[in-house]
Amino acid sequence: MNKNTIIGFVLIGLIMFGFSWYQSKQHAEQMAVQAQLDSIARVEQMAAMAIDSMKRAEAMTADGEMSVVKVVNLPAYKDSLLTEARLAEAEVFTLANDKIEVEFTTMGAQPYSVKINDYMAYDSTALYLFKPGASQYGISLYAGENINTKDLVFQVAEKTDSSVVMRLPFAQGGYIQQKWSLTAGSYMVNNELSFVGMENVIPRNVSRYDIEWNVIIPRLEKGYKNEKQYSKLDYYFEGEKAPEVIAKGRDESEKVNTRFKWFAFQQQFFSALVTSPTEFSSADFSVKYYSEEEYKTQGNLMACSAKLQSEFTPGADVTVPYEFYLGPNDYRTLKSYDQNYEKIVPLGGWMVAWFNRLVIIPCFDLLGRFIHNYGLVILLMTLLIKLLISPLTIKSYKSTAKMQVIKPEIDKLNEKYPSEKDAMKKQQAMMELYRKAGISPAGGCLPMLLQMPILFAMFRFFPASIELRQQKFLWADDLSAYDSIWDFGTNVPLLGDHLSLFALLMAATMFFYSKMSSSQMSNDPNMAGMKFMSVWMMPIMMFFICNNLSSALSYYYLLSNLITMAMTWYIRKYVVTEDKVRAEMMLNSSKPKKKSKWQQRLEEAQKMQEQMRKQQGNRR
Repeated sequence: MNKNTIIGFVLIGLIMFGFSWYQSKQHAEQMAVQAQLDSIARVEQMAAMAIDSMKRAEAMTADGEMSVVKVVNLPAYKDSLLTEARLAEAEVFTLANDKIEVEFTTMGAQPYSVKINDYMAYDSTALYLFKPGASQYGISLYAGENINTKDLVFQVAEKTDSSVVMRLPFAQGGYIQQKWSLTAGSYMVNNELSFVGMENVIPRNVSRYDIEWNVIIPRLEKGYKNEKQYSKLDYYFEGEKAPEVIAKGRDESEKVNTRFKWFAFQQQFFSALVTSPTEFSSADFSVKYYSEEEYKTQGNLMACSAKLQSEFTPGADVTVPYEFYLGPNDYRTLKSYDQNYEKIVPLGGWMVAWFNRLVIIPCFDLLGRFIHNYGLVILLMTLLIKLLISPLTIKSYKSTAKMQVIKPEIDKLNEKYPSEKDAMKKQQAMMELYRKAGISPAGGCLPMLLQMPILFAMFRFFPASIELRQQKFLWADDLSAYDSIWDFGTNVPLLGDHLSLFALLMAATMFFYSKMSSSQMSNDPNMAGMKFMSVWMMPIMMFFICNNLSSALSYYYLLSNLITMAMTWYIRKYVVTEDKVRAEMMLNSSKPKKKSKWQQRLEEAQKMQEQMRKQQGNRR
């Protein structure tokens, strides 16, 4: 063994000794740290067990049984009174009138549940706008430390049949107060948030507080798609014509950075609406809908969240009022509060909403006062609407009848000008034929177009009308929801899990009416596509659309089709007969006709197109 080999072995031995010593030292240090962590964990576990024991001792019932208590992580407060408030037991109090019953909990001095009287859920159980424990309403602010009132139990300072006052005291003096009051015959709950004697608690540079309200709206109606489609979140800017809307049947969130007056968590027929007379300065809104499976198994429709910011000036005593509307989306009731609440009722665009407000709603209310069967109300209202638009209908039929009289001559023109190159000549000949017969090209379409706002108004009105909710008629057990004669037990694409008889009958009458109308159309090949759309596609499309919508809507369209078919038969047989139309056309043809400006412009456009075509032909 030479010298170099010996030195190598010595160095290797030193390295191995040093590494072993280093590892042993690191292991000792790690064991010490772990022992310290274990000690801390044991202390925390003992503290949790102590708190749990205190709560179990306080929850012990008179007969020695214990209630189940959930142990939660408790925040540490500098203020000893806040710590006591965090550990205190919550109580629940009820304020009620003839309209609603509202439970309040001292945990956060907030609404605990809302039951609306005179209404039932789809399964005939009590109707809760939100069920016990499904709401969390808290005030967050800096009062020497960050606090959120939803985590703290208030003390009841005053309780009457119509109001409850709860206070959260601070060790340095002063308290936060929440006063809730309810007046007879109203869905409005008044709230006063007060900071009393808090000048030594809230720093002067604190100029705002946050409000967070999270609510789970339960399932209240029969059909998931219909209820989801008409449930949303609204917020309103002072002076605007209509509120802003988010989450119309889909998950959505939105940040609002400007001041606004009120907001509403809106289910199809009921709303939780909050108004700030001093306006909210900004907000974060979000809505998440439960799946159809959760809707059926858990009984929940949507989870709504509003994170709001409000400004205030700190001082000895500060009171900020709020108003909570917790009730039905009844147009008259909402309008009575004079806060533009009625604008959350989806009545359509300005023209459609105008017709609904001024004609449909007053007519519906008037008939509803004397007739309690809403199927008959819809029948009478349909007859009145048809009577109202009968002059337009007769004018449209006259135009159609004239077209039928000159149909042989139109067919001759189609045979005379079969080529697309002669389209301009054929169009000029058609216009001359229309002029001699006294037919306006828009005579048949314009009256129908004027009726479109009425059709859209009804499409909006029936699903939003709370008066129809749970009203039975014939085989339908709820006119505000779909009627079902066959439940499939599974979802069929586009159709759903059921078959609506009203929707099926509506589609059938639409088909037969379209067949009746198409027989009066020209045989022009260009009209074939329109005939196919009106006779086949429209009835099929309307069936799939209405199968999941309000049965009152399908019933109205069914009645409208039947009445229109009857009117068509009567007008053609007794009012607009072929002999009368021919006599009128002969009389019109004998009179000198002055071309309308529209006809003059059309002829000028046709001449220009003809000249351009000739010029292009010369260039070739």
